[in-house]
Amino acid sequence: MTTVALLVDVADAALAEAAAGLADHLRHCGLMVGRQLTPGAVTVVVADRPPDDSLLERLLGATGTGSLLLAGPTLHAFRDKAALTDLLGVLPGARMREHEVRLRPGPAGGVLCARMGPEVLFTDRWVQLDKVADDVAVLLTASAGLSQHPVLTSRRTVGGGCVGVLTVGERAGTVASPAYRRWVHRWVSAAVGATEDPSVRVGMLGYGAVGVEHVTALRQVDGLQLAGVCDLDPDRVAAIRIVAPEVAVYDDAATLLDSRELDLIIVSTPPSSHADWALRALERGKSVVVEKPLCLTLAEADDMIETAEARGLVLACYQNRRWDSDYLALKHAVRSGAVGQVFSYSSFVGDYGHPCNYWHSDAAVSGGAVYDWGSHFLDWTLDLLPQDIDYVTAHENKLVWHDVTNADHTRVTVHFADGAEAEFVHSDLAAAPKPKWHLLGTRGALVGSWRRSSVLSRDAVGCLAEDRLQLAESPAEVTLHSADGAVTALAMPPRPTMPFHTELADLLLTGEPMSVTPQGSRRCVAVMAAATASIRLGGRPVVP
Repeated sequence: MTTVALLVDVADAALAEAAAGLADHLRHCGLMVGRQLTPGAVTVVVADRPPDDSLLERLLGATGTGSLLLAGPTLHAFRDKAALTDLLGVLPGARMREHEVRLRPGPAGGVLCARMGPEVLFTDRWVQLDKVADDVAVLLTASAGLSQHPVLTSRRTVGGGCVGVLTVGERAGTVASPAYRRWVHRWVSAAVGATEDPSVRVGMLGYGAVGVEHVTALRQVDGLQLAGVCDLDPDRVAAIRIVAPEVAVYDDAATLLDSRELDLIIVSTPPSSHADWALRALERGKSVVVEKPLCLTLAEADDMIETAEARGLVLACYQNRRWDSDYLALKHAVRSGAVGQVFSYSSFVGDYGHPCNYWHSDAAVSGGAVYDWGSHFLDWTLDLLPQDIDYVTAHENKLVWHDVTNADHTRVTVHFADGAEAEFVHSDLAAAPKPKWHLLGTRGALVGSWRRSSVLSRDAVGCLAEDRLQLAESPAEVTLHSADGAVTALAMPPRPTMPFHTELADLLLTGEPMSVTPQGSRRCVAVMAAATASIRLGGRPVVP
């Protein structure tokens, strides 16, 4: 296991906290992180004051058998230590003013910048490098004066280690960002000689409603390769051959799972079969991505997680709506403390109309209304509110749509140990829908208001044709309500490009953790299973 010594010596409390988060990230990547210089280890320094002679001597000595990265304000603080800057092969120059920094892959960016996109934006300041030695590899650059300047470097030492600088990261927000943490991890990995594995070969079991979404992502995300698809429906097989004519099509699921040409299986079958197919794939040595919900029972979830862990394989649930723009806006407001401590949270989805006639409305297959939209809305709830849960209560009504087996109206309430409550309502009898989100905190509130949207066009004779979208097909308008009565419309952040599949590739190829975890998906299943049990018990509390 690679050992990293993370030395933090900064006066800014927020920057120190962000650096501590960097240590947690490196541990989640499988590295051993401490605070003591260790022979042969990789040392990462985040400091805003010059080193004393003793520390400087130890840092220089550590590069004999190990590696050294100066991050954030460190190079500016160490700029007068010529022995160190000579070793790094750089000459520090002017310190830029704080501004929006555009970071792009450098000439030697390679694996370090894989799946990062063409550029990453930070608001930060950094030290320009007036001189870079010829044997210094430039991994990242930033724009200044219409020119690209090195901001992340690497240089091999005589002892076989690496030395480098990462000149951005003087602000806590930068150091706390996922991109910054990935750069540090990948620099450390490259310093010890780790290389990224070849592309992961992916097979799809079932080509359902999100099939095209998966195919598109697998083609766009570096490191993932679609290599096989299995579906028994002739129309879907024809659709597969149109969008992916070069991919092998299997007519038998067992043959797909047994194929030695596949490393990972995407299980895109109805929910009642998720656990069975996932376990079969895991037992054959394949990592697995499962459509949401992960499964229908807590016992199934535990079996899947234990099997994956025992075999050293990846198990993930495709929670693709974690990156919806309106949810990202809501989550950012909560995480920033804009509303203080959240004590009341409610969410709603639905309208007045007949539910679909597909398996989504068959409780025996879907798990029921709690599992259908709850796979998204309760996942959001538990992502926002990570505290311990005391118990769950739930109630449902079956009053109008008797040709399907799902309930017409369902309410789930999660009671947390700190007194907070979260309600989720799914209704097909809502002539007057509630807001998508209504959240109360000790300093303010957040409201996500549904929008009635339409797609306008002309019909064959030139008349207006209007396609009215369902409420859930449009992002909500999220507003922040302050305690003084002010109301602010929140900007919708752009949705990242293929975020789930990018994180999946990072985990499989570099060991970097995903934001959607098996334990988080298990927690969601536990709540949905507890809600289903509470309904059977007439609304009595059930501990998940």
